[in-house]
Amino acid sequence: MATIPCFQVDAFTDRLFHGNPAAVCLLDASKPAKWMQSVAAENNLSETAFVVPLKTGFGLRWFTPTVEVALCGHATLAAAHVLWSEKMAPETAQLRFRTKSGVLTADLRDNGIELDFPSLPAKKVKATATLQKALGAKPKAVVKVAEDLLVELASEAAVRKLMPDLAAVAKIKVRGVIVTAKAAKKYDFVSRFFGPAVGVDEDPVTGSAHCALAPYWGEKLGRTTMRGYQASSRGGEVAVELCGDRVLLRGSAVTFSRGQLVI
Repeated sequence: MATIPCFQVDAFTDRLFHGNPAAVCLLDASKPAKWMQSVAAENNLSETAFVVPLKTGFGLRWFTPTVEVALCGHATLAAAHVLWSEKMAPETAQLRFRTKSGVLTADLRDNGIELDFPSLPAKKVKATATLQKALGAKPKAVVKVAEDLLVELASEAAVRKLMPDLAAVAKIKVRGVIVTAKAAKKYDFVSRFFGPAVGVDEDPVTGSAHCALAPYWGEKLGRTTMRGYQASSRGGEVAVELCGDRVLLRGSAVTFSRGQLVI
């Protein structure tokens, strides 16, 4: 019976029990997608990352409890944290992950881990009555970004107090709904992410959402560097920097547990 190292990491935070928890499984070789999906369902976290060593860099795939996703920020941050903290890669070396969204890199900086992700452009769409009813709030603006909808509300308070009808949100034909507003103080913008259609009712901190939030707020605020706060019950901070068609995401991570899968 084989054992597989598996870690649980709180990402986009420097404190345990905050940020977004992700599982990171270190594989010797690639496994079937059905097997990885079963492990992710058993872990029952918003994301489980599977890391496989390659001749150059690492293969990386991400699974929610119900589906595989094409891009995930917090589980990538968690994977990089594990590889460095467990001395499986030198801290001075850039990590290169081959993923369904191309090659993603991670670098260890003085202020945390820096991820190089694609910038996700937005297309303005109509704010439907169905969306407004599902959210229980009137959108100020709505844009389509990759597989998600990004909805701007009137204020930070409106984002924080939002209590959407998750069953109704799940019927909207998108991966998830990003809700955001200009921050009242300390941060540049706040957000929340609801993805009941992919088994994640509310994601604590969503790195991939910031690939859309960064260009959206960068254009509105006339900024290339910003700080975002995801106002879930756990909460987490994501610093972003626009670099052409890329977004640099910066954050910290802490290990909650180390263990073995016995499979």
